[in-house]
Amino acid sequence: MSDVSKSEIVMYGAEWCGDCRRSKRVLGDLGVTYTYINLEETPEAADVVVEINGGAQSIPVIVFPDGSHMTEPGDLDLIAKLHELGITS
Repeated sequence: MSDVSKSEIVMYGAEWCGDCRRSKRVLGDLGVTYTYINLEETPEAADVVVEINGGAQSIPVIVFPDGSHMTEPGDLDLIAKLHELGITS
């Protein structure tokens, strides 16, 4: 997929995307460390997004250390996933 470590959270998004800003805020509020890949600055990463989403270009896409991912997650779903993985308490 990429050269990003498998032990970290990676978020693919764009600054114009409201859902991306919301997910960044949730992660930040919870003190979660993650790598943000801005698709405007790294347009080739859009291919990764399309691959993960089975052809869709929807963002944000958040990839977790266990290899799972969420696309356009709601706040509560994102928080629940972080709890499930033991990333937050």
